[in-house]
Amino acid sequence: MTPFERIPAGDGRLVASDDLAVAAEHLAIAAVTSSEAAQHRDEVVAFVAANPDAAHRANTVGHLTGSALVVDASGERTLLMLHRKLGRWFQPGGHADGDTNLPAVALREAQEETGIDDLAVIVPAIDIDIHEVRPPKEGPHLHLDTRYLVLAPPGALEHANEESLALRWVTEDELDELDPPVDDSTRRLVHRGLAVARELRAG
Repeated sequence: MTPFERIPAGDGRLVASDDLAVAAEHLAIAAVTSSEAAQHRDEVVAFVAANPDAAHRANTVGHLTGSALVVDASGERTLLMLHRKLGRWFQPGGHADGDTNLPAVALREAQEETGIDDLAVIVPAIDIDIHEVRPPKEGPHLHLDTRYLVLAPPGALEHANEESLALRWVTEDELDELDPPVDDSTRRLVHRGLAVARELRAG
């Protein structure tokens, strides 16, 4: 069993870094369980080793991002956002913008995009994904996404920001109710994240 650890906002371990070795370490210890995630981890590790600007949007081939699967206190529901630019349901997340401390990136994005106070990030990462995005007014490029479980406190109240058209709490069974439908990568993340959340509650 992976020794997961809860890190609250403000913890010194979440201080920003510009050292790519920090990102490489987080990638190396990621607790991925699917063959897809394992393959993506190997590809992201190789990309980071070959690209000194991997954490910056200036790399127009691809760049590091951090995502957060925000799960409620019951461990049964996750908060997804209907992304304004991309028009799809996703977990909160965004660009590293030079910060190679990937759990800090994921937690920052979760705070900004959900408005929930007192979130805590769980390390290590639970999933890694590479996907192409085609935002308006930008060329297609890759997001090299390291994904973390983030726990919300009891009674959490969400507030959408300008990044999303809507926020919605859903169980895994309710994913099929979303329109447009979620992609396979998001389903994989939700399945993995809720399983880890239940493991933490039981432990």
